[in-house]
Amino acid sequence: MKPKIIHIQDVTLRDGNQALRRPWTIKEKIEVFDLLVDLNVDGIEVGFPSSNEAEFRTCQVLASRAPKGKPIAALSRANEREIAVTWEAIQKADKPRMHIVYPVSDFSIKHVLKISEKEVLQKIRSAISFAKSITGPGVEIQFSGEHFGDAIENFHFTKQAFMTAIEAGANIINLPNTVERYRPMVFVNMVKEIKDTIGERAIISVHTHNDLGMATATSVESVYVGASQIEVALNGLGERAGNTNLYETAIALHQNGETLNINFQRIFPTAKRIAELTGIPIGEKTPIIGEDIFSHRSGIHQDGVTKTLHQSKGAYRTFSPEFVGRNDKERISFTNQSGHKAIEFLLKQKGIQVSKEEVDHLFSLAKSISSSENNREITEAELVALCQSSFAYQ
Repeated sequence: MKPKIIHIQDVTLRDGNQALRRPWTIKEKIEVFDLLVDLNVDGIEVGFPSSNEAEFRTCQVLASRAPKGKPIAALSRANEREIAVTWEAIQKADKPRMHIVYPVSDFSIKHVLKISEKEVLQKIRSAISFAKSITGPGVEIQFSGEHFGDAIENFHFTKQAFMTAIEAGANIINLPNTVERYRPMVFVNMVKEIKDTIGERAIISVHTHNDLGMATATSVESVYVGASQIEVALNGLGERAGNTNLYETAIALHQNGETLNINFQRIFPTAKRIAELTGIPIGEKTPIIGEDIFSHRSGIHQDGVTKTLHQSKGAYRTFSPEFVGRNDKERISFTNQSGHKAIEFLLKQKGIQVSKEEVDHLFSLAKSISSSENNREITEAELVALCQSSFAYQ
């Protein structure tokens, strides 16, 4: 059921930006847009044009800036005024896409909308039909059933809602995990059932939030039950705990043999720039882009690393740093958790060959220093100095 082509649709400029303490200026949004173009994401959602005049103008600018053939989406709620404003904002893109959202979960219908399911269907039909009437043929219309991931109680109705959207003219059905409440396979099985219901009548897309830290897993697994579009965000930006992380998703799919259009070498420089633009630092252990993810301190790991350092597959490495545009490499450092191999490797890096007995001596000495000084790391320079003072190496 896996699709032949997987599309990466970025929502940083809409979902990511709206969650920032200080949303970006138009100049900053242009820079982010250009970063996304350089990354070669398959499509870009540029904003929510009806939310304010500045957002509307920005969406117009970005739509006009879009490369030929790049889908440019903007979000609208299901009312005619907002749909008309959204279309006006993006219609100059070479390939504009209308994105309409409306709640479908039982909880939202009863406690937020406070209307009947029949009225929900009417609203969906009316909104998409109107969008179709003003955009004309050939323009993609994406319908998102907000809170789809929470629609377990009224799942039969949810299927009706999506079929109504398709009949009215939607050709992309987006399934949001608007708030992550359950384990990934609960959502993935729901995606599969929707795919089984609509077949090839529309493209299936997923949009997952990261409230429980499982958005990437949920999105990636959704591909293998029929989702052919994944909505993602740079640096995992988004409401609350963020959206599905573009970098993690792209690397996970690549590692599993999938072909993507992403320019992987642009990942790390893009992530660094987004951190600067948002003021949100990258954690040193953050997958793909964290400063410390290629460091090895455990003795067992260091042994495996040194034996596979120049192989395409490392004993403790998923991908090479240069693949994602990093300038660093795998690092071995010495702490009181390290092994003999770290001593040998670090000295060899400095052109110093030592015997097994000498390694044993330096190992004991370095461990003793580390343990007596609050388990601190022993630097390469210190190891060289210890070696020179112990054995008169020059």
